[in-house]
Amino acid sequence: MKKLNTILFFMLILGVSSSFAQSKTDLTGTWVFDVETDAGSGSPTFVLKQDAEGKITGTYQGQLGESNLTGMTKDSTFHLEFTVQDNTIEYDGKIENDAVSGKAKLGTLAQGTFKGRRKE
Repeated sequence: MKKLNTILFFMLILGVSSSFAQSKTDLTGTWVFDVETDAGSGSPTFVLKQDAEGKITGTYQGQLGESNLTGMTKDSTFHLEFTVQDNTIEYDGKIENDAVSGKAKLGTLAQGTFKGRRKE
């Protein structure tokens, strides 16, 4: 009986740990990115919704205009993509709690880096 209780305890701990790990990679919400590129800087807003499989949908609003976007998360990384002014814009980054960072490729316009935070 004691062995069974020990096994159940460890299973409970593993379940709680995996729940925390999954919740840290959920990008659902409103984000503000600080983007630095070779053509200048900006602070676009992203409104994102992530499903259980890691698929992301949402909107971008910033200096390039407004656009619907799609993306994907895997483990602690993500990819966002949308088209503005005939340019494919891509953000590839890493998720750490309520912060993100990575590289931005703004089609033929520019490329650079970004840091972002979840808006409260």
